[in-house]
Amino acid sequence: MRMSVGRLYVVLGLVAAGLAVSASEALAQYRPPARPAIGEDYHIEASYGWWNPEPSLIVNSEALGILGTDVNLVEDLGIEQKRLGKFDLVLRPAKKHRFRFQYVPIHYTVDSHQVTREFVFNGQRYNVGLPVTTDANFKTYRFGYEFDFLQFKRGFVGALIDLKYTNVDVALLSPIGSEFTTAAAPIPTFGGVARGYVTPNFAVTGEMSFFRVPDSLGEQLGGDGSYTDFDFNGTYNFNRFVGAQVGYRSVHVFYDVDNDNGSLKFKGIYFGGVVRY
Repeated sequence: MRMSVGRLYVVLGLVAAGLAVSASEALAQYRPPARPAIGEDYHIEASYGWWNPEPSLIVNSEALGILGTDVNLVEDLGIEQKRLGKFDLVLRPAKKHRFRFQYVPIHYTVDSHQVTREFVFNGQRYNVGLPVTTDANFKTYRFGYEFDFLQFKRGFVGALIDLKYTNVDVALLSPIGSEFTTAAAPIPTFGGVARGYVTPNFAVTGEMSFFRVPDSLGEQLGGDGSYTDFDFNGTYNFNRFVGAQVGYRSVHVFYDVDNDNGSLKFKGIYFGGVVRY
C-alpha cells in the first residue's frame, strides 16, 4: 500500500512538471497582437499651432507697360516678424491612408511707413520719404494625400501628394494713390514623410515637399513657379487623444505670371497642441 501511494506521488509529480513545461512553452510562443504607437491610434486628428516665422517678402508688379522693380516688403515698407496661427486636419480612414488639410492665414499691416528707397510698383513711382500704408495678405491652403508604404511598430515612411494654394494680395496706400497686386499660385507638390517614436509617447517627424514648373510647361502656360516646404517636429502624446508639439518649418514660394513675380520665404519655430479621435 505504501509502495502504491509513493508511485502515485511520483506519477502526479511528473504530470505536474509536464504541464508546467507545456504551459511555459505556450506562453513563450504566444505573442499578443501588436498595438499601434500611442499617437497613431486615431481616425481624425486636429492641431492648432503658433508659428513665429522670419519673413522675406519680395514682390514685383507691372502695369500699363511699365515694368516694376523688386520691392522688399520688410526692408522697404517695414513689415515685421510676428506670430501666425496655423490649423491642420488629418482624416485617416485606413491604416496606410491619410487625407490632409492645412490653413495658414498670413497677414501683415504697416501704417504710414516712410519709403527709404525709390521703387516702381504697379506702374507708380514711390519716392524716398513718401508715407505708405501696406496691407499684405498671403493666405495659404494645403490639400494633400499621404500613403504610408512602410509601417513599423514605432513609426512609418510615406509619400505625399499635395496641392499648395497661396493667395498673394499686396496693397499700398499713399498720398499719390492706392495700388495693389493680386496673384493666385496653386502649385502641386510631391514629397515624403517619416516618423519614429523615440519613446512610446514621444514621436519625431520630418517631411519635405517641393515642385518646380518645368521650363517647357512654363512657356506654354505663360508663367513660372515653385514651392518648397520643409517641416521637422516632435510630438509628446500624453495619451492617445491629446498631445503637445514643437517644430521648425521653412516655406519658400516663387511665382512669375504676366510680368508680376514674387519670392516669399517664411521660416521659424512653432508650437501647439494636438487632439485625436
